[in-house]
Amino acid sequence: MKKVLREEKKYLLSYRGYYSLKHSLEQVLISDEHNKKDGYMVRSLYFDTLDNKDYNEKLEGVEKRRKIRLRIYDTKAETAFLEIKQKDGMYQEKRSLEVTRRDAKELIHGNYQVLLNYDNAFAEECYALLTENNYQPKTVVEYQRIAFIAKENNIRITFDSNIRATESNFDIFDEHLLLYPVFYQDQVILEVKYNGFLLSYVKALVNQCNKSPLSVSKYCLARKVSLGFVY
Repeated sequence: MKKVLREEKKYLLSYRGYYSLKHSLEQVLISDEHNKKDGYMVRSLYFDTLDNKDYNEKLEGVEKRRKIRLRIYDTKAETAFLEIKQKDGMYQEKRSLEVTRRDAKELIHGNYQVLLNYDNAFAEECYALLTENNYQPKTVVEYQRIAFIAKENNIRITFDSNIRATESNFDIFDEHLLLYPVFYQDQVILEVKYNGFLLSYVKALVNQCNKSPLSVSKYCLARKVSLGFVY
């Protein structure tokens, strides 16, 4: 199991603001090794209870809440990552378990029993959580990400764009998955993640955007559209 605990802030940028900040960050931070010319794909299947507990807690601003997702970065990948992301006040904790492609497909179909094949306490926790609370696949969300990192304080800066989703097909490995936009296509979500405190030179660059932090969830964006809300 991999565990990450950090603070996370999100901002909404125009493409002009995005290109300006991206250019500045390229001068001082390390480009993520997975970045291509246009970044890389992130595709996640989100699970929720029958009464959409996690979705509703996010909308209500509950301080302690969680999201459960199955994530890949390539449709041809032989593994996927089952993740629980928990929020407690200003802190975010993400725990993840790498599972085989075969087991990931079983999870997609609601067969959580495969998690018991992993000699791992986190896998057992996920199995209990998914089964006892009757979690079901809810939506697939995909977007394009460009990331930069600084080794100090585990700083990670990401730009997410072209956010799309579907609730008609949960197979995240499908290369021809039909997706529809769930957010403004002319804007980019900036995420700033760090442990402890943000280094002054990075903070100064982010502050140049002159934006206030916002609370946005890609899972909720997708569900709002499917449930008939306007984003």
